[in-house]
Amino acid sequence: MAKQKKRLTQAEEFEILKLILDKFLWLGFAIMAFGLYNIFTGNFTGGITWIAMGAIVLILFVIIIVKEFEIVI
Repeated sequence: MAKQKKRLTQAEEFEILKLILDKFLWLGFAIMAFGLYNIFTGNFTGGITWIAMGAIVLILFVIIIVKEFEIVI
């Protein structure tokens, strides 16, 4: 017997997406904050590297949002 998959409503999908994207936002912020901490403690090149990695995470965040929602400007 084949088990039927449960379908989510649009509101439920949106709530799950918000939870996931919130984690991306916090992760990107934390990585960039660690890079800023490295700059303040004297490791300039390492700090810039961490900030660049945080920026990449946040860019991925934007790509996911644009892909999921058709944002019209």
